Amino acid sequence: MLDRLPMAVQAGFWGSVAGGALVLGAVIGYWARLPQRLIAAVMAYGSGVLISALAFDLMDEAWRRGGFLASATGFVAGGLLFTLANLWLSRHGAKHRKRSGARQPTEHDHAGSGLAIALGALIDGIPESLVIGTSLLDHGGHVGLIAVAAIFVSNVPEGLSSAAGMRTAGRSPRYVFGLWTAISVVLGLAALLGNLAFAHAAPEVLAASTAVAAGAILAMLADTMIPEAFEVAHDGTGLITVLGFLSAFALSRAGG
Repeated sequence: MLDRLPMAVQAGFWGSVAGGALVLGAVIGYWARLPQRLIAAVMAYGSGVLISALAFDLMDEAWRRGGFLASATGFVAGGLLFTLANLWLSRHGAKHRKRSGARQPTEHDHAGSGLAIALGALIDGIPESLVIGTSLLDHGGHVGLIAVAAIFVSNVPEGLSSAAGMRTAGRSPRYVFGLWTAISVVLGLAALLGNLAFAHAAPEVLAASTAVAAGAILAMLADTMIPEAFEVAHDGTGLITVLGFLSAFALSRAGG
């Protein structure tokens, strides 16, 4: 039944589904009071899942569509753009936006940090939404379920860890759940708009845009999710990340 809807509407739906995982994670992280080691383990697992999706779905598709130059240029550009944005956010109180412990600042500690954390969550999520929006173009009108599943699985620990940190920083439930709900809606719109924007793009342009998103996502994992996981889980982080990678790889091969 979903296939009967316009492609852009489908993209918005799947973007909202993946973004909704942030809300799910936030609910668990804010109310469940999970051990930090468990949160870190889930972060590591989600990182492995996303790395696998980047390697075997996004970059592979970009290379087949546009060749090495378009893919490589986009990939490096995405990493550079995220790094610059993350540096700006770090200076405005959002450096530890995914930390579940006492590292997130309060408004008293750093005025404007709440807004910076919200902007950081958007910057982290928009490349993933663009991937979902363009995946329908890559797969002939059918969403790339592997990419959606990988993003969903990785978004749960993102929302979980960040909401736990927000609770520790003294932010109210209204702020936390309002923030993540708004972000999930915006990410659905980003997937819809991404699909519309690239609907008639040349293969090289579509390949470069996919690679930009992939580079931004990988830089996000290296700068935010993996450090949070390693800080708490320590030597177990590598193995848990490997298991996440293997899970997504097995799913992609089964789906292929």
